[in-house]
Amino acid sequence: MLKSIAVACSLSLLLGCQSSGENTHDGSKEGHEHKHGHANHHMNKSAFEDLVKNFESPERDEWQKPQEVIKFLGDLKNKTVIDIGAGTGYFEFKMNEPSAKIIAADVDDRFIKYINDRITKERSNNISARKAEYEKPPVLEKEADVVFMVDVYHHIDNRKDYFSLVKKGLKPNGEMVIVDFKKGDFEHGPPNEMKIQPQIVIDEMKLAGFNLITQDTSTLKYQYLLKFK
Repeated sequence: MLKSIAVACSLSLLLGCQSSGENTHDGSKEGHEHKHGHANHHMNKSAFEDLVKNFESPERDEWQKPQEVIKFLGDLKNKTVIDIGAGTGYFEFKMNEPSAKIIAADVDDRFIKYINDRITKERSNNISARKAEYEKPPVLEKEADVVFMVDVYHHIDNRKDYFSLVKKGLKPNGEMVIVDFKKGDFEHGPPNEMKIQPQIVIDEMKLAGFNLITQDTSTLKYQYLLKFK
């Protein structure tokens, strides 16, 4: 199901790309024929140390606005929150909610070690790392109140199947939040042909059993935020 490594600008859940493109103005298909070879090449241009530096840089804080993303997730008190493609745990260590159970999931063992080392160093008792698999989302049945992914959606193959499984991992009234890059040739983000319009995401998530409840395309310069139930 999942074939690829996410691009270096993503939060590095290393997942596969979907090959069904979007319609361009002339009716042709664009976009997602690059598959895993392109994404792997893009990711592997950077050493692990450089990825960590990029993910945790003060410059990223400026355009990513992590507190705005966390605010978009909603009230996290006593909630179980799972970040699919957590990378360095960029968001997890910024969530100031000690009552929440926060799980940072990634397929890359290097990031799992990085997160675990940081948990120990910062004595973060409510954060844990979880090894993800390529074939299914790292969410147990009816486990999560909130599942979110940042800059990962456009690298998932067979999205209907994948997010149908995510749906099963949500508690009643649980929510799925997707943050991904807007179309456009920006200084941050993957190549434009990898990006997916928010309406495409909304339509695909509906096929997986989700309904859109909130959409924000203005808070972040380079990304949109979508919340589903």
